[in-house]
Amino acid sequence: MRVTSKGQVTIPRDLRELAGIEPNSEVIFTIEDGKLVVSPKKTGQQGVERERLQAFMRSLDAMEGTGDQTIDADALMTMTRDR
Repeated sequence: MRVTSKGQVTIPRDLRELAGIEPNSEVIFTIEDGKLVVSPKKTGQQGVERERLQAFMRSLDAMEGTGDQTIDADALMTMTRDR
């Protein structure tokens, strides 16, 4: 990725989506451990909701591959009804 003479770069769409950076939104630049970090500027409830979604996604990522692949739908339904 190249920086223009005006100091501009284009953030790839997939990275913008993962970071929650939307068109015309504001971002914050920080230096962390010697690296430039670009983050969306969070405001009010939108920031809270984004943080909750990210926490949920992290918990799903942590569970990846831990399910029983051999269980059938009927057995799964029985297990969930018995809770």
